[in-house]
Amino acid sequence: MITKERTLTIADWEAMPHGDGNRYEIIEGELFVSCSPGLTHQRVVSNLLISFGIFLEKNRIGEVLTNAGVILSKSSGVIPDIVVFLNEQSDTIITGDRLTGPPALVIEIVSPGYANSRRDRMDKLRLYSKHGVAEYWIVDPGNLTVEQYISRSSSLKLNQILQREEERLSSAAIPNFSCLLSQVFKRIGK
Repeated sequence: MITKERTLTIADWEAMPHGDGNRYEIIEGELFVSCSPGLTHQRVVSNLLISFGIFLEKNRIGEVLTNAGVILSKSSGVIPDIVVFLNEQSDTIITGDRLTGPPALVIEIVSPGYANSRRDRMDKLRLYSKHGVAEYWIVDPGNLTVEQYISRSSSLKLNQILQREEERLSSAAIPNFSCLLSQVFKRIGK
């Protein structure tokens, strides 16, 4: 996290360096910088992309993307690990090379370290809740868990924490999607 000198905007975010190995995000005007994710993180992303990709190929109800820029306000632009949006959202959410509005599902894979965990579990949870994301998953490879938050009464609330590999992870926002927790953490072990 960078010390806050002034409230940053999306214009500031768009002007930040690209391709330097860092991820720059602005949450409520505050800059957050994180390093490139590690192998475990990337394996979890790949596992989820495969599961969603197969499902969406058979059920053409939406699209899954990784590392897509998502603009939620004039002072909040983030790059979630995975987003899924439904076809009926396409006309309102896609603006040029960015998504401008809340996807149906946002997935963050927690990288090691307190700052990363705090950002995903507090700052981003608050941000996604405020801007109407229907569902948010926090995937924790270190603990082999998935926290599922679902929008209720205009706020994201913890629905469940999955922690056994035989448990089935399903989505309230993506109709009929499900996969075993063991698929999410395939090839990473503990």
